[in-house]
Amino acid sequence: MTPQKSPSSLLRAFLRMVRPVNFIMMGVAVIVGEVAILGGIPSLSQMFYGFIVSSFLTASSMVINDIVDLDIDRINAPDRPLPSGMISKRSALIFGGFLTILGIAAAIPLSIYAVVIAVLTFIVSLSYNLYGKKIGLPGNMMVSFCVAVPFLFGGIAVANTIDITIAVFFLLAFLANVGREITKGIADMEGDRLKKIRTVALVYGTKTAAWAAALFYITAVLITPLPYIFGNLGLYYAMIVLVVDAGFVYSSFFIIRDQSKEAALKVKTQAMLWMILALLAFFVGGIAR
Repeated sequence: MTPQKSPSSLLRAFLRMVRPVNFIMMGVAVIVGEVAILGGIPSLSQMFYGFIVSSFLTASSMVINDIVDLDIDRINAPDRPLPSGMISKRSALIFGGFLTILGIAAAIPLSIYAVVIAVLTFIVSLSYNLYGKKIGLPGNMMVSFCVAVPFLFGGIAVANTIDITIAVFFLLAFLANVGREITKGIADMEGDRLKKIRTVALVYGTKTAAWAAALFYITAVLITPLPYIFGNLGLYYAMIVLVVDAGFVYSSFFIIRDQSKEAALKVKTQAMLWMILALLAFFVGGIAR
């Protein structure tokens, strides 16, 4: 049965493709990077263009991901817009191209360095979607670079530089997201096996994948004190990031204890929550310093 394609249902389907939480989170990540560098609120234009670049390139990546993953999603997520037939593959390609062009164009008013990072991010994202998914851990690192790069972009957008705070935030996001991608591989084994994707879970088993995910989560925790130790961010940052650290430690023990699909999906969601709290910690720490 073909889904009803009213204007409102189509709009909801396109919004679902861009994953609104990811869309907003990646846009906000640039603003947080800007705040952490400046120690205050950046200009409206810096916030606006930074948000557009990061969020629209993230949305573009999500759309391309859905196109490439169509066969897998017919098994793992048949209700998504493409496998359900709500949005055609051609419409998705046009939508993704529009988001990409707009995202890169928005970097032009910031600086040439911002444009270079935007283009590089798109290339890495496209390479991941086309090839990186099939190569396991290196692919996890490619997508995690795209998740973490908004924090570097934020520093470039306002000061053409990167300090210890931004470097730590980039590494925190990178490491935590690698752990999340490995966890996701545990949850998606059925579809990934069909496409012969060499996830850590499929190649080495779910127990090894769980320990690998936990290792990345805990490594992220170990670097969180650095901005406080070096005096870049103060007590407010430390208080919030303690909750983040406790969350990642809890999720690590959770996935080591239970590698079922249900447990992996829970930890995947938890990791996103801890990353959002980390955003808050760096934002508050930047404002209050």
